[in-house]
Amino acid sequence: MLEHTQTLEFIRQAKQGNETAKTTLITENSPLIKSVLKHYLYKGVDYDDLYQLGCMGFLKAINNFDESFNVKFSTYAVPMIAGEIKRFLRDDGSIKVSRAIKGQYYQMQKYIDSVKLAGGEPPSIQQLGEHFKMDEQDVIFTLEAARMPISLYGELNGKDGASGQTVMDKIVQDENSEQVLNRLILKDIIESLGPKDRKIIILRYFRDKTQSEVAKILNVSQVQVSRLENKILEKMKMKLK
Repeated sequence: MLEHTQTLEFIRQAKQGNETAKTTLITENSPLIKSVLKHYLYKGVDYDDLYQLGCMGFLKAINNFDESFNVKFSTYAVPMIAGEIKRFLRDDGSIKVSRAIKGQYYQMQKYIDSVKLAGGEPPSIQQLGEHFKMDEQDVIFTLEAARMPISLYGELNGKDGASGQTVMDKIVQDENSEQVLNRLILKDIIESLGPKDRKIIILRYFRDKTQSEVAKILNVSQVQVSRLENKILEKMKMKLK
């Protein structure tokens, strides 16, 4: 297999559309892909099909990998390969979605948000693993396996807004929810906001804080929070178009 520095260079080239780099990465990491496949043999899927699924997961790992994760690419790729196979088996009826994974994902997101709100850098894969006492590969799998932004449909606190209203209702009231889901990447939108705007959104829609409570935290008036919130949601709405 390639050395770590060689792998990173090929990944950079592959992300720029170099097909030869992609082929080289797959060829050199074929033993890794096959080692993951052996856990899913005899589940009604041909070996060649499993290998193709593994390669699809491997390519996704290339596209999603960020060197700031501070983990070896192979560590990141394994759960991505397994995840692609599991998704196929799940959609085919062989595997059901684990509620435990969804719960772990929710807890991780709460922890990540709390670190950001405290002014710290987003925790690395290793730090998440240490905090939740999980292997790094399990952390990656959990983060990748449950990216559905369910929080968008949680009811808002009725003290400042209409009872039963959700953040999705406020962001896009005139669009079909299925159309929105097809193109909404909540994480990217929130991370693109400025620190103050991001803090308001997290407090309001992920911490269930009222506008009055947010105002106290930010040391501003409730009217200011309301005005800022409306502007932020308008920005988010524009990014969804």
